[in-house]
Amino acid sequence: MSSEWRNWAGTASCHPQHWETPASEEELRELVAGLGPGAGTLRVAGSAHSFPPVVPSGDVLVSLENYTGIVAIDEAAQQVTVRAGTPLSDLSSELADYGLAMENLGDIDDQTVAGAISTGTHGTGSDLGILSTQVARMGLITADGTVVECSPDERPDLFRAAQVSLGALGVISTVTLDVVPAYDLELRTRPMALEVCLDRLPELRSENRHFEFFWFPHTETAFVKTMNRTDAERTGTGGDFDSRVENLAWEGLCRLSTRFPSTAPYATRVAAWSFSPDRAVGPSHELFAHDRTVRFAESEWSIPADEIAPAIRELKRWIERHDEPVTFPVEVRYTAGDDIPLSPAYGRESGFVAVHKYHRKPHDRYFEAAASILRERDGRPHWGKLHSLDATDGPDLYPEWDTFRRVREECDPGRLFLNDHLDRLFGQ
Repeated sequence: MSSEWRNWAGTASCHPQHWETPASEEELRELVAGLGPGAGTLRVAGSAHSFPPVVPSGDVLVSLENYTGIVAIDEAAQQVTVRAGTPLSDLSSELADYGLAMENLGDIDDQTVAGAISTGTHGTGSDLGILSTQVARMGLITADGTVVECSPDERPDLFRAAQVSLGALGVISTVTLDVVPAYDLELRTRPMALEVCLDRLPELRSENRHFEFFWFPHTETAFVKTMNRTDAERTGTGGDFDSRVENLAWEGLCRLSTRFPSTAPYATRVAAWSFSPDRAVGPSHELFAHDRTVRFAESEWSIPADEIAPAIRELKRWIERHDEPVTFPVEVRYTAGDDIPLSPAYGRESGFVAVHKYHRKPHDRYFEAAASILRERDGRPHWGKLHSLDATDGPDLYPEWDTFRRVREECDPGRLFLNDHLDRLFGQ
């Protein structure tokens, strides 16, 4: 294994002194328990899909790539217990063999189970929570090497904090998830005038189990995507060849606009024009996720659901005023509210606005402008996406920020699990 760890987008990296790959809970427990006071920082790497420096450690880095798979399935209770390093894609495939499925997923399934819940990963659906709301129980290895079980009934404060924790409480070992009987979805996509889409947001999000849209900057076009449960005949979910061709074409447009920024509006117009109405029916887990081979940087913020339309209009005005060369669409999704202390959706139905830049392009000005616009609307960051929050911001954005910090100090008084990024967030 290389001595350098680097995330998918190339926005974070590190050279750990020790890189460990435990294959069992006991190996994981012994690893943590054996670290002395001078061990420095221990961080856990998942599939490297977090954009900020959540993972980097110059001391001890733990990969869970050898600690994967299903531990147990309780079909009567509709629950599955998995090892923390299990990729969501593998979990979904295995669940399908048992006639089960996740209630909801995001549009990327490369993340590990622990990484997805730790950063507040979400899909879309106004009546559906972030992925962490599907967690029923967790096994957590704290700084002294103790394996602690927590659930809504057992150590409830620890459980709620661990549902979204950025790995700052300890090393997640096992996760028990609520699952549902396998189901099919009907996916429909269609272009729509942006203003028509924004005017129809209440209707679109209330009438569909899953609704999201993509707005292409430098155009007046939105791409609307809905998914609903169905018993209709399956149509298939598209071929790998088509995905490869689309990704190669998009990569070419992004590289062109990087070399010649003035072509960015052309690239987004081509992308917008290329979409036409489509329909597919298939297993839920096959329709949720998409291949993402074109690398990008991303920042994403949660705001109250009813603030989406004015926020998008303001972002559109900023891009036009500043002639910002944006090739990637702005993505909007929705989730139900929850009571998880660090959840971006805490206490409110939320709309998530994600902005992207091709990984070879500068992104600071655009992301800072988007953050400013969304922060004015009580925006909270997706923890796996780029942001500049620190400890002074938390109490104003999260009503239970101090609850999380108290639990964190109890689990890790020696700050074993705090790297520089997390210390800026949770340090005293």
